[in-house]
Amino acid sequence: MEQLILIFHVLAALGIIGLILIQQGKGASMGASFGSGASQTIMGSQGGGNLLTKGTSILATLFFVTSFALAVVAKDKAMSVGIADMPVPAVVESSEAEMPVAEDSDIPAMGASDTSSDMPAAAEDIPAGN
Repeated sequence: MEQLILIFHVLAALGIIGLILIQQGKGASMGASFGSGASQTIMGSQGGGNLLTKGTSILATLFFVTSFALAVVAKDKAMSVGIADMPVPAVVESSEAEMPVAEDSDIPAMGASDTSSDMPAAAEDIPAGN
């Protein structure tokens, strides 16, 4: 059932794209006033605007209906799986006593001020002027 709805959904989407690309814009009728527009239309001097507009709106309605149907099918699938079938991850609690503490580390502790730094003082960074 889902695959059938999906096929209609894709066909409706492709049909909408095709019909929109075939239609002419509002400014396309400006050339008809100079005599060249009416002779180049496929569906006569009136154009196929009314037919193409109706076809586009029918396909758009079909697209929305199939979108809604796919959402309902997806919701039903999610409800059928249920919460009981989902594995629950194990929760591991750790206390601070279990955390390893590096006493002899090269990484300084936060907030500790070390005055024996290898960094030069600010005055040493600035070269002396002559």
